[in-house]
Parts: sequence; C-alpha cells; structure tokens
Amino acid sequence: MRERSAAEEWMDDAAATEAEFASALRDLARINRMSLAYRPTLRWLDALVAETGARHLSVLDIGFGGGDMLAAIARWAERRGVTVELAGLDRSPWAARYSAAAGVKARFITADLFDLPESERFDVVLCSLFTHHLRDAELVRFLRWLPGRARRGWLISDLHRHWLPWGFVWGAVRVLRMDPMVVHDSTVSIARGFTRADWERLVAEAGVAARIDWAFPFKWIVSSRG
Repeated sequence: MRERSAAEEWMDDAAATEAEFASALRDLARINRMSLAYRPTLRWLDALVAETGARHLSVLDIGFGGGDMLAAIARWAERRGVTVELAGLDRSPWAARYSAAAGVKARFITADLFDLPESERFDVVLCSLFTHHLRDAELVRFLRWLPGRARRGWLISDLHRHWLPWGFVWGAVRVLRMDPMVVHDSTVSIARGFTRADWERLVAEAGVAARIDWAFPFKWIVSSRG
C-alpha cells in the first residue's frame, strides 16, 4: 500500500463481454449506494449552485459506467429546481447500452476522454471512482485537461489507498456474493487508489489549482471552482 498498484482491473479489459460488464455494473451500483459514493459530488454541486446562483448546468460525467451517478444528479437537480443537460463519457461500448436500458436520461459519448473534440465544453466536469484507472502520467494529463473543459468547475472523487478499506471490501464482496469481476476489481481499485501525498504531488506536477479534501468513507475529493 506504500505505492499505487499497477495491477490491471478486469473491467478495463476490452475483451469483457456485454453480459459480464452488465453484471459487474449492477453490483457496482450497490457498492456506490452502500459507500455513499454520490454524497460528495452532490454536496459539491450544492455549494456550486449556492455560490453562483446557477439554475442551469451542463454536466459531463467521465467514466459513467452504469449511469447511476448521472441518475443521482438528475434527482438532485429536480429537488433543487435546477435544470441540467447531462452527458456521460465512457470508452466501453457497453456502458451506453446498459445506462440507456436502465432509463438514464443523458447524452452518451463512447470514446477515450482525450479524443473528445475540443469544442465540447461543459459547465461542470465530474468523475467518481475513475481516476484510479489511470497511471500517474495519464492522470497528470487529465488534470491539465480538466480546466479547459469545465467552465464553472470540476471534481474528482476517488479512493483512499489504505489497508483498512482494502480488508473490509475484501470480505464484504465475498459475503455479499458479488459478481466475480467486482470481487477481483474492488480491492485492486483500492490498491490503485491514492493518499493525500499522491494527490499533492500529482496536482503540483500538473500545475493546476485544486482543493484536496477528505470525504467519508475513505475517499479523496479533488476539485476546482472557477
């Protein structure tokens, strides 16, 4: 746990079938609900709206997976009286099919994030539990990419690398009999996660202005509001 793991996650394998991907996404949505994964993003959006008075936001979710974060933002927007234009980007072709079938109302973009046309800009760019999939050099590039795509601000929410959540998750996914891909990837994701020192180093290397905050349970929030 001293260094970020370079182990590969099964979900990143292009050979994963649609059925395998869908089964994993169902269990990942369960984990997101149980781990309060939506809360930091929605609180940050609350603060953004309170500060700016914005009543309309265009939002891009990077690595949207099963679309459950997009659905959570849609519910948040309805409660707050904010109109939103939602878009999700994921390089897996199965993500858009799964999310659309689940009734998520958004524009889905199937592409590598660095292939997104420069003309595509949004009020807010978000990503939750995505950046641990990137190696350090890619992540520095992503941090530099974000300010040019987000007019009002951007947010990253990802895992704290520590033995305690690793051990808890190792047991929980087995007790709950989760999908084999999730069983494998869950602890790999934590081992690929971050410490505060990691984020301080990466943000400094990227040369961007960002806040680094702790969020319960065992997450780091890296954000900027412009």
